[in-house]
This record gives sequence, C-alpha cells and structure tokens, in this order.
Amino acid sequence: MIKRIIKEILGPALVTPVRLCCDAPFNFLFSIRQRTSTSILLLFCFLQIDKAFSQALPPGGRGVTYCNPINIDYGYTPIPNFAEWGRHRATADPVIVRYKSDYYLFSTNQWGYWWSNDMLHWNFISKKFLRPWNTGTYDELCAPAVGIVGDTMIVFGSTYTSKFTIWMSTNPKANQWKPLVDSFEIGGWDPAFFTDDDGRLYMYNGSSNRYPTYGIELDRKTFKPIGTRTPMYLLEDWRYGWQRFGEHMDNTFLDPFIEGSWMTKHNGKYYFQYGAPGTEFSGYADGVVVGSKPLFDGIESTPQSDPLSMKLGGFARGAGHGSTYEDAYGNYWHISTIMLSVKNNFERRLGIWPAGFDKDDVMWCNTAFGDYPTYLPSPSREGPGLRPNWFLLNYKKPITVSSALGTYSANNANDEDLKTYWSAATANKGEWIQTDLGNISTVNAIQINYADQDVDSDRLGKVNGQYHQYKLYSSTDGKKWTLLVDKSNNKTDMPHEYVELTRPVQAKFIKLENIHMPTGKFAISGLRVFGNGNGRKPDAVRTFFILRTEKDKRSGWIKWNPVNNAYAYNIYYGTAPGKLYNCIMVYDYNEYWFKAMDKLKTYYFAIEAINENGISERTKVLEVR
Repeated sequence: MIKRIIKEILGPALVTPVRLCCDAPFNFLFSIRQRTSTSILLLFCFLQIDKAFSQALPPGGRGVTYCNPINIDYGYTPIPNFAEWGRHRATADPVIVRYKSDYYLFSTNQWGYWWSNDMLHWNFISKKFLRPWNTGTYDELCAPAVGIVGDTMIVFGSTYTSKFTIWMSTNPKANQWKPLVDSFEIGGWDPAFFTDDDGRLYMYNGSSNRYPTYGIELDRKTFKPIGTRTPMYLLEDWRYGWQRFGEHMDNTFLDPFIEGSWMTKHNGKYYFQYGAPGTEFSGYADGVVVGSKPLFDGIESTPQSDPLSMKLGGFARGAGHGSTYEDAYGNYWHISTIMLSVKNNFERRLGIWPAGFDKDDVMWCNTAFGDYPTYLPSPSREGPGLRPNWFLLNYKKPITVSSALGTYSANNANDEDLKTYWSAATANKGEWIQTDLGNISTVNAIQINYADQDVDSDRLGKVNGQYHQYKLYSSTDGKKWTLLVDKSNNKTDMPHEYVELTRPVQAKFIKLENIHMPTGKFAISGLRVFGNGNGRKPDAVRTFFILRTEKDKRSGWIKWNPVNNAYAYNIYYGTAPGKLYNCIMVYDYNEYWFKAMDKLKTYYFAIEAINENGISERTKVLEVR
C-alpha cells in the first residue's frame, strides 16, 4: 500500500524505492531522479501522512510481542465431579497446526478450538465433537490429536475404546466438520498424527508410568492400522534426572509418567517428542528422541540428554506435553502446558516458546525469559534471545491497594509466583492496585494476570458473555496520572491480559483500576511491568561452581556469590559447551539444587545476573564432569 501511495504522489518517474522496511515507524530510502520543487513538496506531504499512519499501527517498535501464559479465554473444567475441588479454568496438552495460512489451536476440555492469523489474537469456535457422531453424546477432546492429511484437517480425542469418531474439515474456520471414521478401530490416549513427506500417515499415543509410548502406521483411505504398534520410548529416570517424579524430582513412591506424543521431521531425521514426568509439577517438560525413521525399533534412535522444553523457574513454570510447528516464515515454535495446580492438580495454562534446530540438527526450545515479552513471527529473528530488551520493572517493589481480602495481601501481586494472588475486598468498580517502579523508568508493556478468587457455581466449560474491564494509568510522581489504556468498554474474556504500548512512556508508578470482573473479587496473581529501569545493568557473577553428587551424578549443588544489584539469575546448561539450550531462572537466592542431569554425560554451565536495567555478562562456561 505504501509503494502505491508513493507512486500516486510522486509518479513512477520521480521515485525508485530502494528499500522498504516494515518495522514501525516506517523508514524509507528513496532515490529521487528528478529534484523538482513539486516532488520535494509532495514528498514532505507524504512523510507527514506516513507519520500519522504510523501512529495507528499495531504496537511494537521492532514488532508486536506476546507474553506467556498466552491470553486466551480458557474454559472452566467441564467435568462435573471436579466441582468438589472448586471451579477453575483449565486446559493443557495443546496442539497448534498451520492450515491455509492460519494457526489452529486445540487443547484439553475446551468445547471448541481457536484460530489466529497472527498468533496473538485468538478467535474461539464452539464445537462439541460427538462420540460417536450419531449418538448425541460428546467428548471434551481430552489431549486431542490434530493432523493435516492432504488438504484436510483431522481431529481425534483421547480414548481407550474404539468409540470416538475421527472428524475432518476443509473449512475449520467456518466450523464445518463431518465424520471421517465413525468409530476409530484402535483408539489411543494422548494421540498425535504425523504425515510424512511421502504421504504416509502415522499415529502415536500413550500415557502411562509403566508402558512406553507407541507408534503405528494408518491406511490413509480406511484409517485402519497397518501392522502392529511399535514401542517408541519408555522413560529412563535411572539415567535422566529430569524424568524423576515429583515437584523436586525426589518422589520415590511413584514412577514418572510418559505421555503427550508429537513428531517433527527435519533434515531427514525424525524427532519424537514426549511429556514427562507429571503435568502438576514445575519440572513438567518435553523430551525428544531422534531417529532415522518414523517408527523406532529401539536401536535406530537416540534420546537427547536434556529436555527439549523445560521451565523450572520464574512466573510461569512447566513446559510439557506440547507440539512443534512452523510459522509463515519457516520459524519453529513449541507450545506446551504451564502448570498452576492450585485449585486442582490439573489447573493449567498454555505457553508458546521459540524453537528450532542448530547446525548439527540438535533440536532446541528457548524458554529463557520465557514469561517475558517475546516477538511474534517475523521474516527475521534478530534481537537477543528472540526477545526485546525489556525487563521486569516491579519485582517485589512497593505495592499499594484500595483494599485487601483476608490474607490475600498486596505483595502477592508482584512476587513472580503464578500460584499466589492479591484480592481486593470486593469486585466493585474503582478497586485499584498501584505498583511503584522505584525510579522513573521506560515502560514498554504490562501484563495483567487475573486470579479466579471465587468462581460461580454455574461456570462449567466455556462461558459465553463474560469479560474483564479496566483502566491503566501511569505517573511520574504518584499525584498526576495519565490514562494509558482504557478497556472500560471491553466485552472479551482476557484472564492473562497483555498490553504492548504503542509508544513507551516514562513512569515511576503504574496503576490498575477495576471496572468489571466476570466472577469473584478483583484479584491479581501478577501485575507485571516490562521495560527498562534507566539505570545500571547488574554486575557479573564472580564466583560460580557446581558440586556434582558423587553417588548420583544426576544431581548437583549450584552455588554462586550474590550480586548486590541483581534480583534474579539465569543458569544455562547443556552437554556441550556451545549448546547451553536449557535455562533455570532463580529469583532472590544464590544457590540451586539441580537434579536434571544425564548421569552419563559431562555438563557445561554458565550464569548471568538480571535486574530491571538488563543482563550482566555471562560467566565463562564451566565444565562439570
């Protein structure tokens, strides 16, 4: 459109576009062939139009960002017998597939699915998939399989019987579905479909702490199995520390669970992904086994020692049972389950992380700063860690509130713990929470994580017509306030609201004022302000060492000297010095008991300090045999 406007104003004989950069604000380099007063005047007019046009662009100086947990209208548990645990939002086991230029997201127990053309704005489509289709009964699509076969999308929900239908659609955006197979012959829990380059179709499934995951080929015409199931992978927690059960990988009474199959092909290799050790734990992660064919035989496959996706620390923790997909520009992404597990063990959210393959075909997923703002798909992935240089500005800084309910104190709103929350005494319009940034800072984005303090008893499944409304203000002195965002007329459900400001602002205070809550009191589990504190970056960590346990090489004690001007640290680790793809974020403390190592491998570690102004230099990579 910009090129067309240029040509209409200056004419094709007057200007040749040399470069067109689409980052906002737009910058244009022109080679003026004829330097007439008219062309110069028109060019000046165009630049003024361009300036005004750029003011209306979507926010984001480099590009639009998002922040985990992703902000979708999570449904409430649709399972009536869970009512005794308390009503709660819940979904997990996500699959994203790209189909006809759009992204489609399916996940557990949502009575429908979402689609998006930008991975930021997700549109929900209500659909109850009948089981089987002509009985009038339905399945909540627990841990669904979604595949693309030719020009058709197919969907299948978890079942241990043959009584669930495989559904098909060539127009899922219009909610047009019909049964492909009335009763799938072999069933399967936590299933996944994979179509190979040669058109052959496979299904993987399994969820157990005793049996492996399995794979089998399906006939593309009849969807009947070809041959018998092939064991794909069984957990080896005796070797891989991260596969151990328990919140701290220390539960010796229960064996870990393997589940959540997914398959990705890259450079002729097959990357089989699986979730472990349990969805209710911070260490919930996706591992990967690499093979030379779509069905492994236990010989021609090699597990990567460390998880593909794991997020042990920070605000949003857990990164298991997910799927990997490509965006419109060929970049890989991994979506997976974030644990919450407060009102119920299976209270969960979703997160999306950048992923890919290195030059040696090692598959990676970047969860470092994984709950900070992250760039959405773009033709290029410049920027440190695929994320802007914005940092958390208000961690444990002074908070004031209009009121507080019982022990749900204000400090719970900025302690970087998704499990805790502040609650006002009411849900009334005008209740507010105010965070002090410490000094005048550059504010780029704000995330508002609402807590369901009390869920109405009639909230079951997807609730239509519920919404949040609020206003956001900024101030440099706490007295004079500027309205930043006005969502007082909003009519959408946004439990993890994220706002990237069109233009950054200078502020010392950010204030959130309630207008309307869909249920319960006005409650916030995380009011998170991102930008730059306009001060000095933290000093580098000086002393850093790891003592690996002699009797159990899966574990080790990590210790470092504290940095006075840092509030957090990133510990990077891996089994090769140039491949530190996993990261642990540690707030406040200067030690960490690490239990996720491959007992047979040498490890490499590095650490960096973090504050509201940036990141320190990393330490030299430390080898730990």
